[in-house]
Amino acid sequence: MRTSTRPARRLAAATRPHLSHARDYGPGFLVKLGLMAAVDALGVYGLLACWREGSYGILAALAALLVVANYVYFARRTLPAKYIYPGLAFLLVFQIYVVAYTAWVSFTNYGDGHNSTKQHAVEALLAQHERRVEGSETYPLTVVADGDALGFAVVEPDGDVAAGTAERPLEPVAGATVTDGRVAELPGWTVLAYQDVLERQQEVTALRVPVSDDPGDGSVRTQDARTGYAFTPTLQHDEQADTLTDTTTGTVYRPTDEGLFAAEDGSTLDVGWRVPVGLENYATAFTDDRYAGPFLRVLLWTVAFAVLSVVSTFLLGLFLAIVFDDVRLRGRRAYRTLLILPYAIPGFLAALLWSGLLNRSFGFVNQVLLGGAQVPWLTDPWLAKLSVLGVNLWLGFPYMFLVCTGALQSLSSDVLEAARIDGAGRWRTWRSVTLPLLLVSTAPLLISSFAFNFNNFTLIYMLTRGGPRFDDASVPLGHTDILISMVYSVSGLDGTAAKDYGLASALSIVIFLIVGTVSAIAFRQTRKLEEVV
Repeated sequence: MRTSTRPARRLAAATRPHLSHARDYGPGFLVKLGLMAAVDALGVYGLLACWREGSYGILAALAALLVVANYVYFARRTLPAKYIYPGLAFLLVFQIYVVAYTAWVSFTNYGDGHNSTKQHAVEALLAQHERRVEGSETYPLTVVADGDALGFAVVEPDGDVAAGTAERPLEPVAGATVTDGRVAELPGWTVLAYQDVLERQQEVTALRVPVSDDPGDGSVRTQDARTGYAFTPTLQHDEQADTLTDTTTGTVYRPTDEGLFAAEDGSTLDVGWRVPVGLENYATAFTDDRYAGPFLRVLLWTVAFAVLSVVSTFLLGLFLAIVFDDVRLRGRRAYRTLLILPYAIPGFLAALLWSGLLNRSFGFVNQVLLGGAQVPWLTDPWLAKLSVLGVNLWLGFPYMFLVCTGALQSLSSDVLEAARIDGAGRWRTWRSVTLPLLLVSTAPLLISSFAFNFNNFTLIYMLTRGGPRFDDASVPLGHTDILISMVYSVSGLDGTAAKDYGLASALSIVIFLIVGTVSAIAFRQTRKLEEVV
């Protein structure tokens, strides 16, 4: 006799939709809700900051990331994305965006004199080219505020008090309290305390308050927040003709494709704006005598430094790993602990310490170990390179020692035993079995070590700062500079040259392509090692 299952099926069908829409509002959901609320609050803060700064592209990208994050973590069918999304978001923000922005800058003239937009350049030129109005008085000045707008309150020669902002010319204000010749209280205005003035110092020095409705009367400005002078611009901007005219000489300046205002005689104004320049920065890097010669030498040294650093640290680390892998050696744990001490010291601090130890005049190496010798470890071109390699060996071998120790201990004893049974000697076993198996696990780390040393800015900057300098180069580059430190010098951030972010970005893209290409080829070749397994 067969029993009907229809009632059970109907019951399951009736309850299935209800169960499928059920949601667990337990502690885990509440924790997720709290974390997402914090992420959304931080994201909204970022959106408001982007809106205030006018960064609408970043605003749109950030809004998209927030929307996708909320969908992924509150949807029910996006379990894999919950684990993948954080990594993808960081990849987009810290890798893809950075590379794309650097590439965009490399096609512009961004640098000193070309820092912003054309409108900002005009405003800066009008502000910088000013002269004091003849016969104007010196005004005792007080910094005040009308809401969020900064302003100046001045005591005029007749004793009256006037106040105004950048948008409102000076107007008389009744009922002001003047103490020691300066305004202490002003009805309808807030007198800024000294600490508040210091916090907004840049705004105060950039502020210009018109003396009257007539632009010819000039504007009051100050440098010390206590004394004001009336200045009038010597440049006049014609928005329709898009020209700047020097009112003292009558010279007319017109915009050019290079992002500058230029006159017919070839003279230019000192502030420009960012414009696309195509491949000009790349052409400068490879064809300009100022950079082409040093670039080739720096490139060759960079490759040699990266390769020699990887080879030397790996061989020393492997040798020590083999030695301390022998069970017959007593005190292996203590020795291993001592060997990894250099790895525990921050790299920038260790390089700085070695810079002092290798000092020619009072370094510990010359004065104590070499009995007062004057060896130019960091000032001779070849000795400086050897010093860089030696210090990097001291810093890098503990990492390779740890990697090789772990790789050796993970090798299968069965494979080694099979090699010995087949009659392979110790050297044959090492060359044909141990080393290939070791390289399978360490080759990716060697490639990453090459990429790291290719851009090891910290060691070069802290130890030698790229020196000693090239004698025949017109740019501040030296014998131990690698490409990344060359980028830093060319950018002008070290203060030794004019800032040229466009050229520095072009060199950064070249470094990215070199490292990416070498890494891709190396990873492709390491696949052949897997055939051994």
